[in-house]
Amino acid sequence: MQVLFSPKNVLRYPRLDTVLMVEKALYMRRSGKTIGQIWRLLPKKVMWQTFMTIVAYLEHSGKIHVEEDRTVTWLWGPEEIERLKRKGLLVR
Repeated sequence: MQVLFSPKNVLRYPRLDTVLMVEKALYMRRSGKTIGQIWRLLPKKVMWQTFMTIVAYLEHSGKIHVEEDRTVTWLWGPEEIERLKRKGLLVR
């Protein structure tokens, strides 16, 4: 059973372009940066609460993992998944 993503106490939901911008920033840094460092490196200003909603969504969807020390590691690899599908090794 899949659990739906349902954030609590959200005043503003992020727009798609903002989600994609944050996702690209996280992808480009892959690992070693904290959430705060990545937030400060974004090309456009984003409210902290909106940024954290996006981070929570990306973690829920399995694209990133946030460590206890708040460093972010990128997990999602669509090219690798396609390669595994072609070999027949990926099971749904």
